[in-house]
Amino acid sequence: MAASKKETFTKDDIRIARFAKALSHPARISILRNLANAGESCFNEISGALPLADSTVSQHLSELKEAGLLKSTYDPPRVIYSIDYVNWKTARRSLKELARAGKKG
Repeated sequence: MAASKKETFTKDDIRIARFAKALSHPARISILRNLANAGESCFNEISGALPLADSTVSQHLSELKEAGLLKSTYDPPRVIYSIDYVNWKTARRSLKELARAGKKG
């Protein structure tokens, strides 16, 4: 298997790809939509709203957190999730700029 050549891409391109990957599954879009409406939710509330196993929901939450689109706080015994709006705005701006660049070509 060939070595990764991520270092040949700009930081902006890597960040956009990370956001795009996080947004590439309908369950993750549903999680973001629910959190946008609720403001914040604990794992059980998020999992209860999706027709998926808890372990699958956990993986989706991890993907969104890794991309920086979610943040969490620990409120024993619960983990509370919310949208990281600073990174969400960055994602929106980056994707908008990418779309604009595509129109020029």
